[in-house]
Amino acid sequence: MLNILGKASSINVRKVLWCCDELHLRFHREDWGSGFQTTNEASFLARNPNGLVPVIEDDGFVLWESNSIIRYLANRYDTDHLYPRHPQARARVDQWIDWQATELNNAWRYAFLSLVRNSPTHQDPHELAASVANWNRHIAIIEQQLQANDAYITGERFTLADIPIGLSIHRWYATPLAHPDFPAVAAYFKRLNERPGFVRHGNNGTP
Repeated sequence: MLNILGKASSINVRKVLWCCDELHLRFHREDWGSGFQTTNEASFLARNPNGLVPVIEDDGFVLWESNSIIRYLANRYDTDHLYPRHPQARARVDQWIDWQATELNNAWRYAFLSLVRNSPTHQDPHELAASVANWNRHIAIIEQQLQANDAYITGERFTLADIPIGLSIHRWYATPLAHPDFPAVAAYFKRLNERPGFVRHGNNGTP
């Protein structure tokens, strides 16, 4: 059975859990991370030298990095549902997964640490305002994309790209800031809430 190392509240662990749900994969999960078993332990570092969750063990194969993990799972256990085989369709999915990991994540980091984690080193009002504005600017890019597609992030079908993007939208809504009116994003979020995997692992109250 697939073994997942990482606490269920981690946004990156939740990517993997939601992906498993979409693929109907049985798994066992172990609590690792803040508040649980420390990822600085030698046995964990032997699996991931970065000391970060999630990590998976699949029939002796060990893999870390959440986006690499969900791609691997879709490649191994799916046909053409979540991760299209056609090069152009797959590239479009990869584009949004990579954009979320780089551009979008960098936009929200300061605001999230300030408003949710209450980090004392992230309380500069000017830095906070700039991060919130940048975060909203990136959500506006998603709004524009969804207005064009009127369904999911890459088109009419739910794909692997909707997992990191959907979790990011949940984080944006769950953070106490002024949210601009983005009707396509709101409709998308409602659509995601019709998926059992998102209800269980995405929109479950943890930013």
